Amino acid sequence: MKTAETAHVIGLGRSGIAAARVLARQGFSVTLSDRGPANRHRDDAKSLKAGGITVKLNHAFSPSDEAEANLSLLVVSPGVPWDAPELIAARDQGIETIGEMELAWRNLSHRPWLCITGTNGKTTTTALVAAIFKAAGLRAPACGNIGYAACELALSEPPDWVIAELSSYQIEAARSLAPTIGIWTTFTPDHLSRHKTVENYYDIKASLINRAKTAILNGDDPTLKNKAAHIFPEGVWTSLHGKDAIAPLKPDTYIEDGWVIHKGEKVVESRTLHMVGEHNQQNLLMAVAAAKLAGIESRVIAQGIATFPGVSHRLEHVCTWRGVDFINDSKATNYDAAEVGLRSVASPTILIAGGAPKDGDDTAWIEQIKQKAAAVLLVGDAAESFAQRLEEVHYSAYEIVETIDRAVARSTDITKQQSVKTVLLSPACASFDQYANFEVRGDDFRQVCTKYLGEM
Repeated sequence: MKTAETAHVIGLGRSGIAAARVLARQGFSVTLSDRGPANRHRDDAKSLKAGGITVKLNHAFSPSDEAEANLSLLVVSPGVPWDAPELIAARDQGIETIGEMELAWRNLSHRPWLCITGTNGKTTTTALVAAIFKAAGLRAPACGNIGYAACELALSEPPDWVIAELSSYQIEAARSLAPTIGIWTTFTPDHLSRHKTVENYYDIKASLINRAKTAILNGDDPTLKNKAAHIFPEGVWTSLHGKDAIAPLKPDTYIEDGWVIHKGEKVVESRTLHMVGEHNQQNLLMAVAAAKLAGIESRVIAQGIATFPGVSHRLEHVCTWRGVDFINDSKATNYDAAEVGLRSVASPTILIAGGAPKDGDDTAWIEQIKQKAAAVLLVGDAAESFAQRLEEVHYSAYEIVETIDRAVARSTDITKQQSVKTVLLSPACASFDQYANFEVRGDDFRQVCTKYLGEM
């Protein structure tokens, strides 16, 4: 009797669980491990064990363990660093090591893939593309960084299209994934604590777009226009500023007289998208280009855009209190996204910022604060360093309040004292100092606003 091949999956999150189930269905002997405590994953572990999957909690994988002696395949969740010592050791021992997204590709490569990556804008673009495809009657739910784990789609009836938002973490562990359509939204430095250099980060993003049969790129992004133009001259380029705006490139999709034009055809009025900010108009262009390339009719594209509700935690309107809009932009986890968020809302603005700090260039963000912020309320681990930075640029209207509930309470005091149009949570930081992820942080802000303001 042939012994089953063995696979080990690291990470008992949604991606890891789906990957383990896919491998078990393929006949692998599967072990799923997680460093987290047993009580946190008890229910998931029970269900997985019932399906014949070995679960090890509070466990750190090591390829030198005797239990891993005949390991055939190692699958990692996106949060596991690709250069973690145990992964390097596994590769050195000849153990095939891939990410969950690569496993999904191997199971769904017979379907067309539309992959979206970029430093900022990818979530909105992915969600908008999925909404358009749904309006067209296609089964194409968003997966990857939003929506489903990619391997969950491999466990059910294959979709018409796989629409996947991919972070750099997922791309570097999915070396063979070659989408039918690849979208590159923006590029600015991010995740340097993991990728070490801007060049490494850029090359990871570019590798996915290089493998795409057709590439769609934001021609208004300075780095993409200047650095990627010679690599993707045949790509489908977009611009907000007309067909002659990004010479020598000639955009295929652009805005002219209030209309989105694709290859000379009027597709949809740009005002149809009910989301503020120039950056969302750029996202609109890329989504329209993708839909047209997929063969979707213009009237259906317009329908999908008109009914698109927006994205949670990205310039999400929470409530209006005494004429002041409270906006949740928790997904702004770096300086560039936070600068876009602040630029997009009505001022004067009270900005709530801070969290787990990231490396990056804060110049444009600081300039927006000086122009638009009536006050800055600082929370989390970055509060002290942000305060020092604001002092350096002679901006004094800041306070360290430590937590989001205190920030909301203090913002109401300020609105009684001076004219304010917006209270904006746009942290410019990761969330891991106080929250599990940016979604939990945004949910907390929403709940605090609802409860606190409703009592006043």
